[in-house]
Amino acid sequence: MRFFEPVRDRTVGETLSDQVVAAIELAIRQQQLRPGMQVPSVRQFARTHAVSTFTVSAAYSRLVARGLLVARPGSGYRVPSSARQAPVPERAPDWEPPRLGAAWLLADVFADHSIPIKSGCGWLPPEWLNEAGLQQSIRQVSRTPVTQLGGYGHPYGYHPLREYVRQALGQHGLQLDIRQVLLTHGATQALDIVIRTLLRPGDTIAVEIPCYANLLPALKLAGLVVRGVVRNEDGIDLYALEALAQEGDVKALFVNTALQNPTGTTLSMSNAFRLLQLAERFDFRIIEDDVSRALLPGLGPMLAAMAGAGRVVYVSGFSKSIMPSMRVGYVAADAALTQEFAKTKMALGLTTPEMMERTVYQVLRQGKHQLHLQRVQDKLRQAHEELAGLLDEHGFEVFARPQAGLFLWARPAGKWRERGSRQLAELALKDGIWLAPGSYFYPDQPDTGWIRFNVAYSLSPALWAFMRKAGACSEN
Repeated sequence: MRFFEPVRDRTVGETLSDQVVAAIELAIRQQQLRPGMQVPSVRQFARTHAVSTFTVSAAYSRLVARGLLVARPGSGYRVPSSARQAPVPERAPDWEPPRLGAAWLLADVFADHSIPIKSGCGWLPPEWLNEAGLQQSIRQVSRTPVTQLGGYGHPYGYHPLREYVRQALGQHGLQLDIRQVLLTHGATQALDIVIRTLLRPGDTIAVEIPCYANLLPALKLAGLVVRGVVRNEDGIDLYALEALAQEGDVKALFVNTALQNPTGTTLSMSNAFRLLQLAERFDFRIIEDDVSRALLPGLGPMLAAMAGAGRVVYVSGFSKSIMPSMRVGYVAADAALTQEFAKTKMALGLTTPEMMERTVYQVLRQGKHQLHLQRVQDKLRQAHEELAGLLDEHGFEVFARPQAGLFLWARPAGKWRERGSRQLAELALKDGIWLAPGSYFYPDQPDTGWIRFNVAYSLSPALWAFMRKAGACSEN
């Protein structure tokens, strides 16, 4: 069955994904697709209508989010029965835009489900998660005898998961003893533990600019002197870092090695090697925040593996690869330092939730997680291609084109480059669109127009209709 004839002229203002959504919605309304009926598979629909599978997958995901379709692992998509799930609007009629600000971005946004288009978020869409694997793992953990779960758990975390992490890092060339792996309540807590253990108020530390936004308030709370070093497409500006190190006593550098948040770039091997030489020469530690490595196809430099766990403290977690609410992270360092990290962890909040750590371990040990990650990597690559095309078409300057990971870093042309992305983001919220202004990713928050786009959430026609309405697109 053909549902529509694709219109490929982008000047009409509707993307192919938007056309698929409208066609399926019309078919449901006209009873061509009745309650309980199965719709064509993603591949079948794509083949019949000569569109990409990513276009169809994105459209089906939007229809699921609106309640017009339901997804069942292994059995595809169906029209829900009216008794089970009535279609819901994309935005509640009484919706009011929240107040944009650093506090909302760093805290309230995680509890704010009212925004239909989350272009500025930092996680994968729910429909991209390994639902079957997660459900199976939760069922498996639920059968664990209560007698095994009655205590607080080990200060270092669930031993089988620590062993898994140790072996996984070993495959990247980072050879560790189990005593060198500490589980934490997400990578964010790991960073907090590292900061509190290694640094003291007044210490000078270096961060990338732009850098991970949530790191900045943690550094501020610790009373540290934060100095920025430019992040370029190749990696760290090593000349700027050397000049900074020559000026004073830099205690540490915080860096995203692979698929950096927010630029999406990955350190080149030569940049990583020279960075380690500078750290050795000026005797500062490197805090390697590597939470997105699982989304990186192929290989990329791992500083901790290149230099060892003495010079580099390695931080990572599973929120990007398994599920955002699965708050399990870890830190790896030399054994003596890891012991100090464990003391800090216990002082801050005792042990971490073993139920959650067991669930993560079950997901990983099933043997299907790597295949799931490969599918996610493929989806992200397709999303990068489509979003980069939209950005080019609308006259945006794209910082880099990594073809992997969650993020593209870009800025509009014309007046909005002068006005800044903060004002554009405030205007977008009124249309139910969440943008991530670039100013939040700098210590001193300059507004130079850059925006962090989550590629998986930034293909909505409504987003680009807003950009055209706001005049954020080039006149060319």
